[in-house]
Amino acid sequence: MKTLLKTILAVAGVSFLLSAGTVEQAKPWVAPSWTDTIKNPLTGNVPSIAEGKKLYSQYCSVCHGDKGKGDGIAAAGLTPKPANHTSAEIQKQSDGAIFWKTTTGRPPMAGYEKTFTATQRWQLVNYIRTLKKP
Repeated sequence: MKTLLKTILAVAGVSFLLSAGTVEQAKPWVAPSWTDTIKNPLTGNVPSIAEGKKLYSQYCSVCHGDKGKGDGIAAAGLTPKPANHTSAEIQKQSDGAIFWKTTTGRPPMAGYEKTFTATQRWQLVNYIRTLKKP
């Protein structure tokens, strides 16, 4: 009986911890306000968009989809769902905010500070800008 009670309490504790993480992740992901002051050093750099597209296709599209709508093949199993980069909500964010999110990540999205150089992360920002709805 004690073993059963311990098992029930352990399962309840794990469930609580997992649900707490899900609640935290369900909150809107807002970059710190200071990120709005970060200037994009590649603004207007057309070749950076092509480089960003290559990175996006290789690393981001599996979750965010080929067209950035958050509908990649891995999206169904993720909570929260991947961002729709074509949405007004994403497109209204500053370049600095998107750069910060790409750098730091938030589960289930990885942070890419150690994977990509700063230049590559700015290339991703520039490519994401091309995904806005017409």
